[in-house]
Amino acid sequence: MNEATAPPLALTVQQGEEHLPLLVLLQRRIPLAPASYLRQLLRQGKVCRGEQILNAEARLPIGARILLPESKRLRDLLAMTTLQILFETRDLLIVAKPPGLAVHASEGHEADNLTARCQELLKHRGDRFSIAPVHRLDLETSGPLLFGKGKAACSALGKLFMDDQVEKSYLALVQGEMSGEQSLQGLVPAKGKLKNARTDVRTLASNGTATLLEIRLHSGRQHQIRRQLAEIGHPLFGDKRYGGPYPSDLPRLFLHCHRLAFLDPCSGKPINCEVPLPADLAGYLEKCGIVLPDHT
Repeated sequence: MNEATAPPLALTVQQGEEHLPLLVLLQRRIPLAPASYLRQLLRQGKVCRGEQILNAEARLPIGARILLPESKRLRDLLAMTTLQILFETRDLLIVAKPPGLAVHASEGHEADNLTARCQELLKHRGDRFSIAPVHRLDLETSGPLLFGKGKAACSALGKLFMDDQVEKSYLALVQGEMSGEQSLQGLVPAKGKLKNARTDVRTLASNGTATLLEIRLHSGRQHQIRRQLAEIGHPLFGDKRYGGPYPSDLPRLFLHCHRLAFLDPCSGKPINCEVPLPADLAGYLEKCGIVLPDHT
């Protein structure tokens, strides 16, 4: 089948994308495509909704089908898309980190890691920024991950984390029954020293043997959440290292960062990125008979 007779490629507008200008939406859905290439497709009238030709500023409702011209280049770019971009400006990039993917190069993850994928994305788009992660998530933890573009942005964003000006909220399933709210404070190992760590927890739901928590992290020590909850007798499900239960039908550690919110130091604008509980963890929660409240 040649390009003249092949059916067009189609993308469907998802929840959260309905307010985006079409060019921005396409950049997020096909992040390896150069912006100049996407603008060219739009200028040439090759992006449509049904018979309607769309421009770069078009905003479409949820469920709308965006038709793209059949081309090998587009198919290749779509096939290479491995990043979910949540938010981006000239100074920062927030992507959804999948479980099992390391944030940066480490033993066993030298070639494929989230930082390398983001750098490859910028390279394909022709951007000259050097990027670096401003914080970390454990290997099995999913959720929004913030990168700074350039030294100045990285420094400004890093200071927000140091000053506890970033809201980092997690969902975790722990062993045993908990209720109410509490603040866990104490010393944890960090880079060969003992440093203060504070973790605020709020019970969302429980079945008597397992409890779903919303967790607000105030300091970013390695394994802080896992360590402090294990110390009070409520280790996370899937956490072999800290003595948590490890049922065969749970695919990984039950820890997900679902919200990252802060005031952008470069623009002064508030940024709030939320990532719903992934299907693998939501499925296990359902098996436990625990319902995730709508307001989380």
